[in-house]
Amino acid sequence: MKDVVIKFEHVTKKYKLFKSEKRRLLHVFCKKINYTEKKAVDDVSFEIKRGESVALFGKNGAGKSTILKMITGVCFPTEGKITVNGRVSALLELTSGFDPEFTGRENIYLKGQLLGLKKSEIEELEKTIIDFAEISEYIDQPVRTFSSGMKSRLGFSINVNIRPEILIVDEALSVGDEEFKNKCTKKVNEIVNKDEVTLLFVTHSTAMAKEFCKRGIVMQKGKMKFDGDISDAIARYKKTVKK
Repeated sequence: MKDVVIKFEHVTKKYKLFKSEKRRLLHVFCKKINYTEKKAVDDVSFEIKRGESVALFGKNGAGKSTILKMITGVCFPTEGKITVNGRVSALLELTSGFDPEFTGRENIYLKGQLLGLKKSEIEELEKTIIDFAEISEYIDQPVRTFSSGMKSRLGFSINVNIRPEILIVDEALSVGDEEFKNKCTKKVNEIVNKDEVTLLFVTHSTAMAKEFCKRGIVMQKGKMKFDGDISDAIARYKKTVKK
């Protein structure tokens, strides 16, 4: 039986909403300042096993991004428990962790270390990352001189080439031109189909979800409305979109 690599147990995430940033700051010193509370994720439970490919569907505001942030440790649940077992590579903010004054090559080492790799592991992957990003002639220039597309390609290349155990993709396959998009799609397929890499794929494209995933989870207003076969999940998601 395969190991569970992501587990949500009755997870709820609440945010405090203030009328202004000034009131938010005042609340730090005076708890009597009024605010409204929003449940971005409301009592959600699921398990994802090693090697599974799962699509996460939902309209904007459904709670998808909050789930991803909690899995990657950007934020934490207000209630419930989250367990994550394995090296996570998240194709969310592709350029996060870059230092604009460092060269592309130096940023490979910086981001690699932030993702938990040893220097020897990064050295082994360096050429592969540079070649995949297709920016070899600029790699020793400061990242602040890169176009946004070049930075995204480098970020994507680092994340997909670090041999992740859990790969999280949030519409990141729209990087670059059509040829590079196809290259990215092929790379994600390659990763998912070997080494039992677990994929959590957030997208509005049902066709792409069906290409990558066999299972789908549908979120609506913070609650999980469906968890099952990808075709059934797509049908359920399309019903929520019409509402």
